[in-house]
Amino acid sequence: MSATTSPSSKRLRVLLTNDDGPPGKHSPYIFGLYKHLTQDLGWDVRVVVPSSQKSWIGKAHQIHEIIKGKYYYPKDPDGAGEVSVAPRPLKEGEIGEWVLLDATPATCANIALHNLYHEEIDLLISGPNLGRNSSAAFALSSGTIGAALSSSLSKIRSIALSYGIVQHPTPPEYSEPAHLLSSRIIRHLWDNWGEDAGGLRNGEVDLYNINIPLVTELLNEEGLRICWTHIWRNTYGRLFSPHQIPKATIFPGGPEETLETNSQGKSGDAEEEEHQLVFKFAPDMTGILSAKQSPVGSDGWAIAQGWASVTPMRASFAEPDGTFEEIVVEDIDKRIWKLKL
Repeated sequence: MSATTSPSSKRLRVLLTNDDGPPGKHSPYIFGLYKHLTQDLGWDVRVVVPSSQKSWIGKAHQIHEIIKGKYYYPKDPDGAGEVSVAPRPLKEGEIGEWVLLDATPATCANIALHNLYHEEIDLLISGPNLGRNSSAAFALSSGTIGAALSSSLSKIRSIALSYGIVQHPTPPEYSEPAHLLSSRIIRHLWDNWGEDAGGLRNGEVDLYNINIPLVTELLNEEGLRICWTHIWRNTYGRLFSPHQIPKATIFPGGPEETLETNSQGKSGDAEEEEHQLVFKFAPDMTGILSAKQSPVGSDGWAIAQGWASVTPMRASFAEPDGTFEEIVVEDIDKRIWKLKL
């Protein structure tokens, strides 16, 4: 741990973001975690999230759009609140002022760190995501992990947090134990942040990816086991399926025209529609979630055991083993390709 980041020297300043947006059907967990971080741990938490759901978007940034934002004021019991175009004093029952950006999770993280709260953040937490983000197939697509990657590239300690959905619907009583466990894990990681000689920041681990399955064992006194893991390098196949656009009935003659009077319409449009290239996101999860294929010690394996997984990660595309040895100038010729014409 760096000498400049003593865990108990000050009130921790946290940026909380996600890829599921503000509290609601698609984002049921961020409000509960926010309350645990602020009330139980006493941390100073700022919240900047996408204004709408942004799953499977990875670490994408918007470079052509103008990013607009609004202020959000959540209230108990579920975090529903008012939206305002300008900041205002809190009303009775409101527990904070959040920011909603019309942006991806990675963009939210970067704008928050460098524009809204420049040099005011010690730790970024992205999540809790609705659904697991274990294994390479999910990790490389996850907006939750994308925000943490974006933050770590700005040399901020970062954690991605996801809740694995096992039961449908998920019993609501699992939420509080999951928040308590998450808070304990996050606090432990902050106090005992790992070392990585190849890390971007002071030789530290760039980011951690936490997955907590929402299972019955959360309610037990002993809780879930917590396991250090590596990412399961799995694969996926088809993510999109052909999509049929519903046909609209059009009456060129106006609203008084009937189907009978329009029976001589052209057939060219129908033939054109039949050959349109239209697809919709409809992933085939066969194999991605299969516990039988996940190797022992991987994040997918830990989730299959009903355990929480904690995976140290680097903010980079992985490099094969053996590529990190030091290269001296005198040996650089050994690295230069010599191709015969």
